[in-house]
Amino acid sequence: MSQEVFKVQGASKRFGGLQALSDVSLSIHEGQVYGLIGPNGAGKTTFFNVITGLYTPDGGSFMLGGEAYTPQAVHQVAKAGIARTFQNIRLFAEMTALENVMVGRHVRSASGLLGAVLRTPSFKAEEAAIRQRAQELLDYVGIGKYAPYKARTLSYGDQRRLEIARALATDPKLIALDEPAAGMNATEKVVLRELIDRIRKDGRTILLIEHDVKLVMGLCDRVTVLDYGKQIAEGTPAEVQKNEKVIEAYLGAGHH
Repeated sequence: MSQEVFKVQGASKRFGGLQALSDVSLSIHEGQVYGLIGPNGAGKTTFFNVITGLYTPDGGSFMLGGEAYTPQAVHQVAKAGIARTFQNIRLFAEMTALENVMVGRHVRSASGLLGAVLRTPSFKAEEAAIRQRAQELLDYVGIGKYAPYKARTLSYGDQRRLEIARALATDPKLIALDEPAAGMNATEKVVLRELIDRIRKDGRTILLIEHDVKLVMGLCDRVTVLDYGKQIAEGTPAEVQKNEKVIEAYLGAGHH
C-alpha cells in the first residue's frame, strides 16, 4: 500500500447558525487522484478553505506527509506542502506566464530578501535556476511558448494550466484543484484530464473538487461525496455511483 500523504479526521466548521462542515474524514495516498464532489452548497469549498488555511476549522485533526499539520495562514500551508488553485483563476494578470510560475517557486527559495537586494552570486544563481524550472513547468503543462506573454492575454484554458504550473512550482506534497474544469469547453476538458493524469503518473498526489461528475468518475481513484456539509459516501467511483444516498442527493429533492 502506498504511503498516506494527507489525512483529515473529523473536520468541522460552523458559520453562525450554519454547520457548513460536519465531521468530515478522508485519507489520500501517494499518487492518487482523490475526488470531492457534491451538489451546490454541499460544503466542498468550505472543506478546501479549511485545509488550505483560509478558514480556521472548529474541530478536526490533520496530517500531512505523516506529520501533524495545523492549517493556519495560507503561506504556511504552501510551505507545509499543499498547493491549491482557485475556482476563480487567481493569476498576476500583468506579469508574464513565466513570472507567475517563478512567484510560486519562490516559496522554496533560500536566498531570501537580503540576497535579492544585494544581488549576491548565490541569489543570481538561484534566480537563474528558478527561471529555468519555471520554463520547464510551462513546457510540462503545454504552454511553454507563452512564457513571455502577460497572463491576462492567455486563453481561459491556458490560464488554468498556468495556475497548475504555478502550483507545481512549490513542489507540493498535495495539489488541491478547486473546480479546474469550470468554464471549460469539451476540448479544454480533454486536455485538462490528460494533464491531471500525467501529473498523477509522475507520482504527484491530487485532491480534486469538481462539479463535472463525469470527469471525476473517469479520473479519480477514490471519491468522497458531501451533502449539506456531511459525508454521505466514500469509496471508488464505481461504489459511489451505486450509492443510494448519492443518487438521492444529486437527483432528489432540494437540489434542482
